Amino acid sequence: MRRFLGMVLFTICVPLSMVFLSYGLYWAAAGLEHFTSGHGLPPTYGVAIANVLTLMAGVVMTTAAALTVGERKWSAMIQNRVGPNRIRVFGNSIGGMPFLIADALKMLTKENIEPTQRSRVLYELAPMAAFAPSFVLFAVVPLGPPVDIAVGTSVHRVALQVASIDAGLLFVFGAASLAVYGTALAGWSSNSKLAILGGVRASSQMISYEVSLGLALAGSMMAYQTLRIEEMVNAQGTLLWGFLPALGFILQPVGLLVFFASAFAETKRAPFDLPEGESEIVGYFVEYPGMKFGMMFLAEFIEVVVLAAITTAIFFGGWHPIIFEQALKDTFGEASVWWAAICAGAFLTKVLLLCWLQLVIRWTLPRFRFDQVQKLCWKMLLPVALGNVFLTGALILIDPTLHLLAAVGIVELVAIVLLTAAASKKGEVPAPAHAAAHAAPGH
Repeated sequence: MRRFLGMVLFTICVPLSMVFLSYGLYWAAAGLEHFTSGHGLPPTYGVAIANVLTLMAGVVMTTAAALTVGERKWSAMIQNRVGPNRIRVFGNSIGGMPFLIADALKMLTKENIEPTQRSRVLYELAPMAAFAPSFVLFAVVPLGPPVDIAVGTSVHRVALQVASIDAGLLFVFGAASLAVYGTALAGWSSNSKLAILGGVRASSQMISYEVSLGLALAGSMMAYQTLRIEEMVNAQGTLLWGFLPALGFILQPVGLLVFFASAFAETKRAPFDLPEGESEIVGYFVEYPGMKFGMMFLAEFIEVVVLAAITTAIFFGGWHPIIFEQALKDTFGEASVWWAAICAGAFLTKVLLLCWLQLVIRWTLPRFRFDQVQKLCWKMLLPVALGNVFLTGALILIDPTLHLLAAVGIVELVAIVLLTAAASKKGEVPAPAHAAAHAAPGH
């Protein structure tokens, strides 16, 4: 009962805290823009600096760091064991958060033992090459709608998005593809047989799934007729048949599944953690100590956050609250900062839910074999993604209003749910007769 009440309180407090956080982010950007414009700097200069500091260095890094502790706590709950509680402050574990400080101190003070036969320049470059592409992906994701904020006698246009570029998803594909250089360099430059085997595995896996990942989003590009992620978010606010939002997972349910599976494989986390599967191979960063290992370790959790953010923006309505959206808009006003903060808070809440889903999958499914990983990509996801592109194009040609595409998407959603239920029922193991007898009344 105590845990249930705690979860209910947590469910209420998290969205509210995200709204207040977003409200502060908007005003921080407006305040810095007012300061920079008052000193003769170019327009939107202050907003750009504020977004880099608060969104990239603040939201992404803080969330990724918190997930390192959250994963330990959620995995302990899933496996019914004790989570992080060894480090206490005045007798209180504070939810395991002191582990963040302990991990940072351990990474910074650990002895720096490096291979003598390494390629020094490439060895030092690999952690940055693995970290940077994952980090910059968040730059094109819109957290909230643009809003005009009055500071003093000036009115400033503020949007919680670091970079609004025409390339949009092409930038996502290009930046994500660069991450393979980090893993390949880490394995090769260490001059270690175990590391290079892990690097080859990681490279082949990442390159393979980039193909299906790109094709999975082609349907969304065709449906919304744009590459800009913020325009995709705006398009999901329109209504089909006057009541149904044109959400990405309704128009492209197959694209969502293929994209999520492919991006999950790109993060190289279980059940796709073959590059560092301890039972088979040590991993491509086995020769990296201290903070160099810490950068690669943190890059994985940044990829979790970025995957959740991009999935939210393209398939789950982005910053649209969806539930009671019109009522909230009428109450606060579409031009108010509070409305924008509610939208950004809804976006961050969806991101946290998808991060939680990824950690649940990571601690639920066993590791695949390497041949199974490649078979899933080339024999399953790739043909399905190609078929989805052709079907989407045909439906849009027949009905450009997207009503037919949405109807087919709803049918696909129902089919996916029924197939999943049938597969789970088929996989159930009947209870042995002896156990059933003991479970009967009177025993």
